[in-house]
Amino acid sequence: MNESIKAKYEAVIGLEVHAQLLTKSKVFASDPAEYGSLPNTNISVITLGHPGTLPKPNKKAIEFGIRMGLACDSHITRYNVFARKNYFYPDLPKGYQLTQDKTPICQGGQVIIKINGEEKAIPLTRIHVEEDAGKSIHMAGESDTLVDFNRAGVALIEIVSEPALRSSEEAYAYLTEVRKIVRYLGICDGNMEEGSMRCDANVSVMLRGSKVFGTRAEVKNMNSIRNVQRAIDYEIERQIELIESGGTVFQETRTFDAATGRTFGMRTKETMNDYRYFPEPDLNPIVVSEEWLAQIKASQPHLPRELYLKFINEFGLTEYDATVLTDGKAVALYFEDLCAHTANYKAAANWMMGPVKSYLNERNLHIRDFPLTPQKLAGLITLIDSKKVSYTIACQTIFPILTEQHDKTALQIAEERHLMQESDTDSLQTLIDEVLAGNPQKVREYRNGKKGLLGMFMGELMKKTKGKADPKLASDLLAKSLEKEPVI
Repeated sequence: MNESIKAKYEAVIGLEVHAQLLTKSKVFASDPAEYGSLPNTNISVITLGHPGTLPKPNKKAIEFGIRMGLACDSHITRYNVFARKNYFYPDLPKGYQLTQDKTPICQGGQVIIKINGEEKAIPLTRIHVEEDAGKSIHMAGESDTLVDFNRAGVALIEIVSEPALRSSEEAYAYLTEVRKIVRYLGICDGNMEEGSMRCDANVSVMLRGSKVFGTRAEVKNMNSIRNVQRAIDYEIERQIELIESGGTVFQETRTFDAATGRTFGMRTKETMNDYRYFPEPDLNPIVVSEEWLAQIKASQPHLPRELYLKFINEFGLTEYDATVLTDGKAVALYFEDLCAHTANYKAAANWMMGPVKSYLNERNLHIRDFPLTPQKLAGLITLIDSKKVSYTIACQTIFPILTEQHDKTALQIAEERHLMQESDTDSLQTLIDEVLAGNPQKVREYRNGKKGLLGMFMGELMKKTKGKADPKLASDLLAKSLEKEPVI
């Protein structure tokens, strides 16, 4: 598309994110809420909506919804009423979905993203708790549709943003941050590939500077954050091309084909769906007391942005380092613990992003499987800071041994293997004299201006000390010795 034509328009994007909650049972029944079970094994008469059965709310699901609202600075609704949302899907066994209509558990709030180095607050409309539907399965070559009700009744929260996103890049950053928040809270694993986090994107375009939104299309069936970005990019261009050619954008639901990168129409929405909401008669209102809310607030875990700011403001890290270290909760908490045992925060960050990350990647391990406690790793950093060993020796020799011999400290390994750094000036000077005496031609070249030879002399010295010489002290002594005039 011609960039000058594209520049005439501005995208308006709102996202609806469904996050499956990590409760052991479903939101209104005691059936297991497990992923990957055999089809139609995690069901009961309550899940299937048999006559005479009564739903019972899962308190943990309500708590998880509140936690997400607190993380997003939302207003927490104290008096919650569930409603029946009536519609027909083959995989909706009751013919209606239990959800929140007039009283979402969380109202308002925001998610702060970073785009092009600048922070932007994306306002939320609401966060509400509801139950998931089942899953229709279409087998290749089969005309029949199979239905698995295992997912029916699994607890969800739906996070609805205001139409405040203006590009696919902002949508990508927003979804990344939402996934990070739910993972830090421990309320959802955020795996879009498994469907435990799903996103619908409402996309429209308007002339730049206009206050009137265009007609929106809702795009579904995207199984990764990257595919959400691709679908939005395609939909923006499709709508601009349609308008520029004199066509009309219809309000419709579209699906995204990841193989082609295109969206396709599924059904037209001429008017808003009439879901005939009415309060669920079999559920009492749920009241969030001040005492319960205070308990949840007091037990809120660290959030990614909170740790990001701490790593920058208290630990003096760069924005890049803080971003990398807060990408995952477990790594961020390990690093925070590590910094409680060493004041060299930059060295701690370098170890986490260097040797520790390499160790985990090479073995396909999670940080929770890393064999060294933060105290043990801090001991290794202290050994380097005190100039008892060099970083090279620490990284290449001590670190691998330490990960195998968990009962020993870095200092014990250094002493047992005679790895302690040589800092005795007299001993080093003797070895330096030997190196210079063995390379008279190179010494003359150095003194005639070939200063780059200093590295060669350092290499020879390190060979003699088996890498144990204090690099700074050795370099200083070597430079002074080379500058001395030869005795005639």
